[in-house]
Amino acid sequence: MDNDRVDALRPDRPQAFEIKIDRTNYKVREMVLTGGELRRLPEPDIGPDRDLFEVVPGGSDVKIDTDTKVEMRNGLRFFTAPAQINPGR
Repeated sequence: MDNDRVDALRPDRPQAFEIKIDRTNYKVREMVLTGGELRRLPEPDIGPDRDLFEVVPGGSDVKIDTDTKVEMRNGLRFFTAPAQINPGR
């Protein structure tokens, strides 16, 4: 049995995790989501012109690539920023 199935059977496992992307709340039921799955939560999806970052309190925020796996937990926060910044424009 893989770890996701074992975790899903734990009685103390939350039924859903509350996360935020750009200050909007989302409830997810998966234990792990990829960056691509996170990018599809907002309506419309986060486009390729924006990067997705995980907020790390007290540390450097982490860029979440499309194939990056993120373990869900309550209170996770993400924000988007332009993928390319052109100074002076």
